[in-house]
Amino acid sequence: MINRGTWDDWAPWLANRAGEIKMAVVFSTRLPLPAIAPVEGAKIAQAIWALPLAGLVVGGVGAIVYAVAHRLGVPAWPAAALSIAATLAVTGCLHEDGLADTADGFGGGATRERKLEIMRDSRIGVYGVCALAVSILIRAGALASLADPGWVAWALLAAHGAGRATLPALMFFVAPARADGLSVTAGQPSREQAIAGAVLGILILLICLGFESALIAAILLAIAAVVVARLTTTQIGGQTGDVLGALEQVGEILVLLVAAA
Repeated sequence: MINRGTWDDWAPWLANRAGEIKMAVVFSTRLPLPAIAPVEGAKIAQAIWALPLAGLVVGGVGAIVYAVAHRLGVPAWPAAALSIAATLAVTGCLHEDGLADTADGFGGGATRERKLEIMRDSRIGVYGVCALAVSILIRAGALASLADPGWVAWALLAAHGAGRATLPALMFFVAPARADGLSVTAGQPSREQAIAGAVLGILILLICLGFESALIAAILLAIAAVVVARLTTTQIGGQTGDVLGALEQVGEILVLLVAAA
């Protein structure tokens, strides 16, 4: 039996963590969840550690769509495309938008100021289009190569969960590139939040992919985070919300490739 005093001590802590998980899901998806406090910068920073858990929700939706398509006799490639389309709908293309803007800014701007200006522009350029096309094709190809709905489900959960696990670390180690924007209002997550996000990502990889594949994926994700951190610091002097989205896409792709290998 749980001691009443012990439960009273833990209840507020658990309630706060549950609220942060809910905030992470609300921020990361377009799911019609019950009313919650406004999604503001400081609250996002507090919930940043829970992004891998929000990723599990997104991956789960994609897995369900793939399983239904497979059950209806849809071939592997169209089923994979439908699965990815479902994740795009659930997230509102949040991270894809970041990938496209980052590709346009880094590829089309000659100066730091011009790169940031391009990244803030709502229009998409050729670099962004190509980046999105490559991202979607690689992800669909990886899922189609797995074919079995069970393996697809594990791969999607791993990719969307662990793919978001590097974002708190990037926010912790790399300062915002702008004086305004989401990265600034959110603030720097704590070391504990960054570690919690990374640990969740590793656990998700271990559960979904097994030790060997999880180890490979974790190493690749760490390398990707370091490369993106170095690149964005060189290109624009820090990170932005778009860069975080681009890193998620890179992480998602790497995990799916490991799962498909």
